[in-house]
Order: sequence, then structure tokens, then C-alpha cells
Amino acid sequence: MHMADALISPAVGGAMWAASAGIAIYSAKKVQKDLDEKKIPLMGVLGAFIFAAQMINFAIPGTGSSGHLGGALILSILLGPHAAFLTMFSILAVQALFFGDGGLLALGCNVFNMAFFTCFITYPLVYKKIAGNKTNQSRILWGGILAAAIGLQLGAFGVVVETLFSGISELPFTTFVLLMQPIHLAIGIVEGLVTAAVVGFVWKARPEILESVISAKPIGSVSVKKVLIGLGIAAVLTGGALSWFASAYPDGLEWSLFHTSGKEEIEAGGGIHQALATIQEKIAFLPDYGFKQGEDAVAGENSATPAWPDVNAGTTVSGLVGGGITLLVAGIIGLLLWLIKKPKTKAV
Repeated sequence: MHMADALISPAVGGAMWAASAGIAIYSAKKVQKDLDEKKIPLMGVLGAFIFAAQMINFAIPGTGSSGHLGGALILSILLGPHAAFLTMFSILAVQALFFGDGGLLALGCNVFNMAFFTCFITYPLVYKKIAGNKTNQSRILWGGILAAAIGLQLGAFGVVVETLFSGISELPFTTFVLLMQPIHLAIGIVEGLVTAAVVGFVWKARPEILESVISAKPIGSVSVKKVLIGLGIAAVLTGGALSWFASAYPDGLEWSLFHTSGKEEIEAGGGIHQALATIQEKIAFLPDYGFKQGEDAVAGENSATPAWPDVNAGTTVSGLVGGGITLLVAGIIGLLLWLIKKPKTKAV
């Protein structure tokens, strides 16, 4: 559900940038106040895992469409909503800057749609009500499915509203919303199942992590090494190899765009759209999660039927490098906030 810059106007993009930046500042202050030092490596490793997991598009049967994990619910359950929002911001920024996934102007929209709704609405109002203080495998499952599905419904509706206020005439509101909502409901159910599996693993390995988030207390003396190793291995395997098995079908947003306007991409105008596209093209050193290629190679690739699984060195490098960058960015954010919070000892 990564929006491209062509889907929004500069006014809407700027407003959503301001909204997402404001929430990030608020979240940073909350994290700085409450951060447990053991959650710093968790922010990094979970960020790397979600980055890698988002590379795997899974087919939605009978639709010709696909979806991918959002990840904000997993992050909220294991880190708390504020640290989760900052980690999602890190993931989406890395994707936009270095992999050309989602526009720079649209980054504020993507953060709001994919992080805000889940972290601050469906996690506290749905998941915590179901699985909260009475955590068990069944509650994790149903809480995860409901919260993920509702979160994606809100995010998908956010996309439609943002295109409406941007005046994208190719995307009439009624048609677009009637396509976006059902396809993202299906994606949300799958995300809920994945969320339940990941959270279930952590709950069995170290239930104290979930309990600390619910009670807003430090993890304490409990070791999180087993969880970090497990998630780290999962991130490497997912980004390095499982990403080859991603579905070649268009994702839910592209599918909805095509069935609404007849094309999977809307052409961007000049001005700020062109300027930001030029900047993104220069910065993104692994565009579309692969090595840069010449125009002839791209044309030939687009005309060929994609192989499945697509065993590709560029995909593997992208998964590993992207996960590594995200780990560093999210981990450094957590570390800096913890260092600012940490009281300074006076010299005697």
C-alpha cells in the first residue's frame, strides 16, 4: 500500500508530512520518557524483520492481486505504539530513499496510513481489548486478525481520501473505495495470521516482553537474546531467500488503480513531483529491490514472463542491505533517545 507521488497533490503531501512528523515528535518524547534499554536492539531487529517481510507479496486467490505484511501491529504488540511508530517511519523512509518504494512526497501519507491507524487506533482499541491482560494463543490469533484487518481498512480508506482531496480525476471516489476496501480486507486477514505466528513465538519464548508493553514497565533482568537471535535469523532468511517467492501479481493498491483507471500507475506532473522523482532516482541505489539496469535491459525484463521463484542476486542483496540499514536506523533512534533520557552522573 505504498503510495507513489503521482497519487497526491503537493498540498496533501505537505499536510500529511506535517501530520506524520508531528506524531513522530510526540512518539519520540514518549519513548524517551519510557524507553527500556532492552527494547533498543528489539527496535532494530524488528525493523529489519518487517523490512524483509514486506518484500514478500502473497497472492490473493481468485483476484489476480497480491498483498504484503504491513507490520505495524507486530511492532506495536512487541514494542508499544510509540516505538512502533518510529520503527515504521524508519522502515518506510529506508524503502523510499534507497529502494524507490513509495514516493518522497507521499512518505507522510504512507507513514500515516500504514503506521498511525494501527499503532494508535487498532492496537489500543482492538488488540489490547482482546488479548491484553488475558494473553493466550487464541486471543493473540483473533486479536491479531481483527486488529490487522481493521487497521488495513482504515489505511486503505486513507489512501482513497488522500487521492480524493488531491483531485486525482482518474480515481472516482465510489469506484476506488469499492475496490480498495475488499481487497485490503483479504490482505488484512493474512496479515493477522502472520502477526499471530510472530507474536506467538515471542510470547512462548519471552512472555515478559508482551507483559512489559501492556503494563508500560521495563522488561527487567530477563534476557531477550533468544528472541533477538530468532528474529534476526528470520530477517536474514526472509530478505535473503524467501523474497524470491514473492508473487508477481500487482499489490492491492496497484490492482485497485488498474480496475478503476485502466492503468496500474498514474502519471505524475512536473514541478515538485518531477524534482522529487529526480532526487529519488539518484539516491535509490537498489531501485525496485534490485540492481540498477539500463533501459534496454528493463524493457526486455518487462516483456518477459517473470520466473517464479525469482532467484535473483539483486533481490537477495536488497533484502540483506535494506534490513541492515533499517536495523541501524531504528536502533540508532532508540539508542539516541535512551542516551538523552539517561541521567548524567556528576563528577566528584
